[in-house]
Amino acid sequence: MELHEEAADTTRMTTPFGRTLCAMITPLTPSGAVDLDGAQHLATHLVANGCDGLVLSGTTGESPTTTDAEKSALVAAVREAVGDRAKVLTGIGTPDTRHTTELAREAEKAGADGLLVVSPYYSRPPQDAIEAHFRETADASGLPLMLYDIPARTGSRVEPETILRLAEHPRIVAVKDCSHDFLGAQKVLARTALAYYAGCDEHNLALYAVGGTGYVSTVANVIPDHLRAVLDAFDAGDTARAARLQQQATPLIEAIMSAGLPGSVTVKALLNALALPAGPVRAPLRTAGQATTGTLLSLHADLAGT
Repeated sequence: MELHEEAADTTRMTTPFGRTLCAMITPLTPSGAVDLDGAQHLATHLVANGCDGLVLSGTTGESPTTTDAEKSALVAAVREAVGDRAKVLTGIGTPDTRHTTELAREAEKAGADGLLVVSPYYSRPPQDAIEAHFRETADASGLPLMLYDIPARTGSRVEPETILRLAEHPRIVAVKDCSHDFLGAQKVLARTALAYYAGCDEHNLALYAVGGTGYVSTVANVIPDHLRAVLDAFDAGDTARAARLQQQATPLIEAIMSAGLPGSVTVKALLNALALPAGPVRAPLRTAGQATTGTLLSLHADLAGT
């Protein structure tokens, strides 16, 4: 029991990428090209307003529809914009282990601080193959890895037992948890020193309260300061304020993440309405309609007024 408590304390202290990470959108120009100037502007804004890490080319960053060259250019541009004021991670996960390892090396050359690696999707490999995929990717570069468990997208879990084995690898240091398996997350927290990040905004405070490291948040694109204030209040010992702030953000979180549209679509709609860089989404995604945008803008204004 004492060993478990020690591990949990270590997990809270282990912040390889910071606490408050934004799963940043990929701004596009009206013609659909990656907007590197817009990405630099947005990255600078997010860091100035409470994000101490940026995760590029993840689910929210529309990674399935950006090219390898665009991913590398995005890393280089954001690295230039934020310097050493924030950690820069990039998503490199693909269904192909060989391709994933190539992207790991390219990300290192482009200046990333770490890699977000989703489990191989579509082919639904068994756990031993998923484990081998992560190990081979971790061996491909000198960068630390954040495992990304999001079975709703990939079709397969990274089971807690697999994560426990992967925690032994020196470059596998963190997990972005979108499993909705809160018990499984706590089991891994109790037995490893992995940095655990909530990948679902409704879990930001809950996971932090049981020893998580922070969050990788889609909603942080639009309310970075508010979400950081939740963790700051908890760290200050004001758990009632932390809960109140989390609850205040719930309507906007629900509208962005659980209203039937991908987060990249809803966040871009709101960012465009707030005159921040975003632009359109790439097909097959489609831009949100006026009614959706109006609802999001109203909820954002309500939150700003609390």
